[in-house]
Amino acid sequence: MTISYTLNRVGVLMTPEPGNDLEVEGVLNPATGHTPDGTLYLLPRLVASGNVSRVGLAKVELKDGVPTGVSREGIVLAPDEGWERGLNNAGVEDPRVTWIPSLGRHVMTYVAYGPLGPRPALAVSSDLRNWERLGPLHFEYQPSLDTDLNLFPNKDTVFFPEPVPGPDGEPSYAMLHRPMWDLGWFRDGEGVHLPAGITDARPGIWVSFVPVSMVEDDVRNLVHLRNHRLVAMSEHPFEERKIGAGPAPLRVPEGWLVIHHGVTGEQPQGFDPTTQKAVYAAGALLLDASDVTKVLDRTAEPILVPETDEERTGTVSNVVFPTAIEQVGGVHYVFYGMADSKIGVARLDRSS
Repeated sequence: MTISYTLNRVGVLMTPEPGNDLEVEGVLNPATGHTPDGTLYLLPRLVASGNVSRVGLAKVELKDGVPTGVSREGIVLAPDEGWERGLNNAGVEDPRVTWIPSLGRHVMTYVAYGPLGPRPALAVSSDLRNWERLGPLHFEYQPSLDTDLNLFPNKDTVFFPEPVPGPDGEPSYAMLHRPMWDLGWFRDGEGVHLPAGITDARPGIWVSFVPVSMVEDDVRNLVHLRNHRLVAMSEHPFEERKIGAGPAPLRVPEGWLVIHHGVTGEQPQGFDPTTQKAVYAAGALLLDASDVTKVLDRTAEPILVPETDEERTGTVSNVVFPTAIEQVGGVHYVFYGMADSKIGVARLDRSS
């Protein structure tokens, strides 16, 4: 099996607004969604001075059916809760939004940059404007891993748009995520703690599940994840440092298409991306529709690499970071961060 999908640039969709203090350090890594009337919206990460991030809302402007710009409509999520703020940091970062029809809700996973660094959290909405926080994610203890996943910082969380078979056979909502095993950031000398059976310390893509029956009882159970499984580790040169999931998985005839990022280069310890000398490129995985823990195929070469000025120069140079995918007029468009400064859009094409 060969992955026959490519990304082709359309252009720059959003840049920081001059004089807007909330965007002075960049607009990047957006989520997307359609409101009940079918209007396409962008939910960009807006970075204010001091690296404080909020989630905005902007209507996507179309020309001949192609996304070409945005019209801003304000802020929908800010670091207002205590667990989203530290004494010297704050932020709600890198939202991923999945419309889940069976729930009748948009499900937003985001990174709460709080007292203990980046932690994944969840909010839901029916209209993209009003978001109800369900709180930080909780990973149920799994004895076979010989560790507590809640100990670790975690990013790149995103839900599948429909229930899938869980490892126990029960129909489940599934979420991709990327734990980071090095706890040296938290306590000097603590170092790397790997789960049982894992020998590669690089961050990879995992999946966890919530039974549909639990969520039908109470949507707040979406934060209670179980049956954690490793999906994919770095394999190819463009993924040398780490990989992480991007937009919500897209159902295609072959299975589930996951557009992900791979990282090469130098990455000093800690969470300040401006200290990195790395390259972020986009690749693709194909997961089995009947078992989303199984990778059917993956791209050995990236499908999008930093090439334009906007992608090569910015707050963090040499970054393309896909985070959202939407269909417009029968065409799928992928929205991505450009050098942690701007937002671009590319067309997802099938090459055969």
